[in-house]
Amino acid sequence: MSDKNNANIGFEKQIWDAACVLWGHIPAAEYRKVIVGLIFLRYISSAFERKFNELVAVGDGFEDDKDAYLADNIFFVPEQARWSTISAAAHTPEIGAVIDDAMRAIEAENKSLKNVLPKNYANPDLDKRVLGDVVDIFTNNMDMDDTDDSKDLLGRTYEYCIAQFAAHEGVKGGEFYTPSSIVKTIVSILKPFDNCRVYDPCCGSGGMFVQSVKFIKAHSNNRGEVSVYGQESNADTWKMAKMNMAIRGIDADFGPYHADTFFNDLHKSLKADFIMANPPFNLSNWGQDKLLDDIRWKYGVPPAGNANYAWIQHMIHHLAPNGKIGLVLANGALSTQSSGEGEIRKRIIEADLVEGIVAMPTQLFYSVTIPVTLWFISKNKQQKGKTLFIDARNMGYMVDRKHRDLTDEDIQKLADTFESFQNGTLGDVKGFCAAVTTDDIAKQDYILTPGRYVGIEEHEDDGEPFDEKMTRLTSELSDMFAKSHELEEEIRKKLGAIGYKV
Repeated sequence: MSDKNNANIGFEKQIWDAACVLWGHIPAAEYRKVIVGLIFLRYISSAFERKFNELVAVGDGFEDDKDAYLADNIFFVPEQARWSTISAAAHTPEIGAVIDDAMRAIEAENKSLKNVLPKNYANPDLDKRVLGDVVDIFTNNMDMDDTDDSKDLLGRTYEYCIAQFAAHEGVKGGEFYTPSSIVKTIVSILKPFDNCRVYDPCCGSGGMFVQSVKFIKAHSNNRGEVSVYGQESNADTWKMAKMNMAIRGIDADFGPYHADTFFNDLHKSLKADFIMANPPFNLSNWGQDKLLDDIRWKYGVPPAGNANYAWIQHMIHHLAPNGKIGLVLANGALSTQSSGEGEIRKRIIEADLVEGIVAMPTQLFYSVTIPVTLWFISKNKQQKGKTLFIDARNMGYMVDRKHRDLTDEDIQKLADTFESFQNGTLGDVKGFCAAVTTDDIAKQDYILTPGRYVGIEEHEDDGEPFDEKMTRLTSELSDMFAKSHELEEEIRKKLGAIGYKV
């Protein structure tokens, strides 16, 4: 296992090893389905077996009592679906049928998963020797005993597969899931409470709900007191969300099927206390022409070429009187003036709905580097006529060459800053945060880019005169250039000696 962080799953290499075994034996589009299904089985078995062994050790005979697992919110796994059964059959011709039967057994025990789990492992096109080798990798090399239950494990795995396969096939992945650090930040700022209704109209694999329930549990010790509502248009992702909720015992209403939120709102009457979402960025051709008179467009009809302000207004429409929204948007939504978007943003700001804007660092997403901003919208702001701007672009640290992560301290700092603003005790910090009046936002043409309001961080003078500093630095740079030329010449000589001219 890798060091714990929000950026990585913890067993990427093993996933990739499994994918490489499958390579050439099944179509690329099926890789991730095979792997995600196995990770689901392996994950629920790991948690179940830990509890099973604890109960056996106690010796009271409760190891087969479903309620003993439910009490700790652990998914009960029927015997034929346990990983020990699957691993024992790894190198038999029946391994595909064994896995499919495991999925059916789980669906029979959990009505919410009916027709959700993948059951394509007995397919004649899937080489059973190869499948057995993949099962071995999951058995021998993939330890999930220490996996953080706050992670959207299935969603992140799916995304990892998409990104890796796309890179090797020379195509664009096209899908990505909300990084854990962003989800944690949204949840820590919004602070969902007991008996609340949480909604995500584009819920993906359900990562927002996982973290929301974890937050409520940590702050109230009441695991189940949250009503979860979601919707997702992609069939595979909708199924993953169902699996994610089942793993964690979260009773969620995702509607009876996958559906487009704009055209078939499955929760029309819902007024949510908290809405948390990462809608598809800059979605074009979303069907505006068929929804021109929709009741949701209170602040203006969103343009046909970009759904950002359609998502915002859809969420506002579904807010309870004291409801709050935390959503992720591409930075363009902060300042765009095209196709009426600037006017819609102006009306939303003048309605005193925008409570805070947080500019996030790049490279937080697993497969894309796009910079994003967090929007916080509230129906009943504590600080009327004011908006908090935070520039968090320099926060976090690089986990590896591609991925940045926020520390728990970073996330807490953002949450504390927001709370201080709400309490009216926040002092502006140059380069980091500022509480700004709606009048001042109007003077900036209703543009919400945090950098316009927080300014540039003041750096402490080191006492070295400018001319002296520049003389010193240019001298050091000259020395570096000279050394670089020496190394370049040395490399040329070495290559020439073995017959290569540069």
